[in-house]
Amino acid sequence: MKALVDPNKCTACGVCEEVCPASAITLAATMAQVSDDCTLCGMCVDTCEFGAISLPEVGTGPMANLADYRGVWVYAEWREGVLHRVGSELLGAGRKLADKRGVELSAVVLGHRLDGVAEQLLPYGADRVLLVDRPELAHFTDEAYSGALRELVRRERPEILLAGATAIGRSFIPRVAAGLGTGLTADCTELDISAEGLLLQTRPAFGGNVMATIVCPHRRPQMATVRPKVMKPTMDPRGGRIEPVELPPECLQSRVEVLEVIPERDATARLTEADVIVSGGRGLKKAENFALLEQLAQLMNGAVGASRGAVEEGWIDPSHQVGQTGRTVAPTLYLAVGLSGAIQHVVGMQGSQIIVAVNKDPNAPIFDVASYGVRADLFEFIPAFIRKLKQEQGG
Repeated sequence: MKALVDPNKCTACGVCEEVCPASAITLAATMAQVSDDCTLCGMCVDTCEFGAISLPEVGTGPMANLADYRGVWVYAEWREGVLHRVGSELLGAGRKLADKRGVELSAVVLGHRLDGVAEQLLPYGADRVLLVDRPELAHFTDEAYSGALRELVRRERPEILLAGATAIGRSFIPRVAAGLGTGLTADCTELDISAEGLLLQTRPAFGGNVMATIVCPHRRPQMATVRPKVMKPTMDPRGGRIEPVELPPECLQSRVEVLEVIPERDATARLTEADVIVSGGRGLKKAENFALLEQLAQLMNGAVGASRGAVEEGWIDPSHQVGQTGRTVAPTLYLAVGLSGAIQHVVGMQGSQIIVAVNKDPNAPIFDVASYGVRADLFEFIPAFIRKLKQEQGG
């Protein structure tokens, strides 16, 4: 399936060929031609001033009774006794959406022995917290958690459901969407409400080269996941209420039994929580040179990150990767060393408060997003910086 060109309207102007991110359009003598590489993104349709290009009609499936759905929900992730910070971040975004729609904002917590957990969410704008406290939810399993959330949605019918794009969120939220017969947009970077009341879900597409805004007009709830640290938590107490919820045992059944949970202790966990990140790219030239960054990160009580290029070269473990296909981070200080600044990397660290770039190429794109830039050879600058830090620390 691909975009359709009307030969009676097409003037072979070439604009569509220029904007096609999939390079699926070529020009013949009298009209544009679309290959099977077309992804139906619609960019050619939007840019054709002659109305010569259209997308084929596809089935939408049966439309839900949209008037039955009301309210914005945030799944607040609870993991082994601790609430993940992405819950408070999403409540900040959800509060804005709920206010625009004139509806309640609810947080949903699934787990066991949740005393005091719901109270932690109320200051971030929730009108209510739905609490499902059951022994079957003490440890995460896809089947039990998705069954519980699906049952809640079917009972109360929220129009919007947001969740974090964490390891747990990525695992069971798609199962929830599939079970409800609705759509899901992953890794959103922006959320808004359209004039028609639809959830506008914006995310990077085509390797981060374009930003796509996606809507789900025919099914409910409208579901989206957002990476941690993309949104900012906002203190906005509304005097919300806590509502314990009882669910039937059959929706909590799981074929998986968790025998033991071993807490994550590697650099991946540290990377997403670090206040200082020292990140390296292909400019480091070889794996051994990452020892420089590790030394610097230790002196600054930080973590080591890396670009996709450095990971693909095999210089560092993929758990260190920052970017669209890696981790999204938002530290106080992000030190980019030998990084070119590809958009795929930038989308994963642009939320950092201060970005310092070290690169000897004055035209490197990383300088466009950096708060401060150092034009220098990293193999001269970083050792000198390390010596200076050791001197100030009395080392």
